[in-house]
Amino acid sequence: MSIYPRSIANFARLERLMDEAGVDALVLRSGQNFTYLSGVVFPGTLARLQDLTDSARGVLLVWPRRGKPLVIANKTAAGLVRRDGGIERVELCEGYVESPYDRLIAILQDEGLSAATVGIEQDYVSARDWGKIERALPALQMVDCSELMNRVRWIKTPEEVSRIRRAAALLDDVYREVFGRIRAGDTERKIHADMIATSLRAGFEWAHGILNSHRNTIPYAGESDLVIERGDVIRTDYVCYLNGYPGHQSRNVIVGQPDEQQRRDYALNLEIYRAAIDRCRVGARVGDLFDFVMNEYARVGWSYNSLLIGHGVGAWWHQQEPILRRGSDIVLEAGMVLALEPHKDHWHVQDMILVREGAPELLSDSFNTDEAVVVDP
Repeated sequence: MSIYPRSIANFARLERLMDEAGVDALVLRSGQNFTYLSGVVFPGTLARLQDLTDSARGVLLVWPRRGKPLVIANKTAAGLVRRDGGIERVELCEGYVESPYDRLIAILQDEGLSAATVGIEQDYVSARDWGKIERALPALQMVDCSELMNRVRWIKTPEEVSRIRRAAALLDDVYREVFGRIRAGDTERKIHADMIATSLRAGFEWAHGILNSHRNTIPYAGESDLVIERGDVIRTDYVCYLNGYPGHQSRNVIVGQPDEQQRRDYALNLEIYRAAIDRCRVGARVGDLFDFVMNEYARVGWSYNSLLIGHGVGAWWHQQEPILRRGSDIVLEAGMVLALEPHKDHWHVQDMILVREGAPELLSDSFNTDEAVVVDP
């Protein structure tokens, strides 16, 4: 099979899981799977069109188990696919006039796949388009491949690990630069804008995240005009993408010298956080890891209000399976990269680790989190 020459995906695992599932081909629509296998990182507007299942300018990757992959793209997206994808065959589809699924139906017929078993992301293809394929190709066996692709992506190749490590180091460089400019009197919005601008200048394709004072108790409502004061604890949670892969860490900043309660709370949260990291070993059940964290917070008299304690990371979108959540039966495997973030409210430290035989490896290792960052201008 002709494979994208610079691709860093886990193709051996992909082929094995396709064989186990009896899948003759995959049709991939989501940003994470398209980017993962093609290596194409769409920016800006093209990126958002991948997020919308009803987009009239959707792009599809057709990946046969045997044979060459192809992309169905509109004219606007085709140039980037040809430049970065290394995929020889790009089928043009007239955006806003022709549905990419109409072109897909014709291709499956031409390639002798009209009665094959084809994996399609059921959570990323609308009922309208799923039905269109079913009606046109009644002998086609369509199966959901979302879980299959999750399992492929969650075991990283060495090249993926290296890219994530580089992105993590670059994000921590950004944190250090921006933290050095924080002053009492700044607003959340001003510091957040500095984070985004500095990330883009550093070389990331795009960035998103949150930043808030501990006095802002609705952190995911967007950065506000709240003015930072001495004594504030600033929480961060940013994701910045380098060649499609994330740097994803959270760091705490205290404006002015911390008091004893702040030092104690940071240290206590860090103790639980690092104990959770140490338990992320091959064979650990995700639900048990979640329960351990809940028990540790209860032991010190703290409630835990987050929906998860961490998650897998990967191309395109940082939060991927395994999601470290209550009741999950997923078992950790060597090669998983996880972002760990058990945290008490604004005391939020987050790093990325590689699960391997023995103790996990810290990938975001260029930032000392033994204590919160203190800025005292």
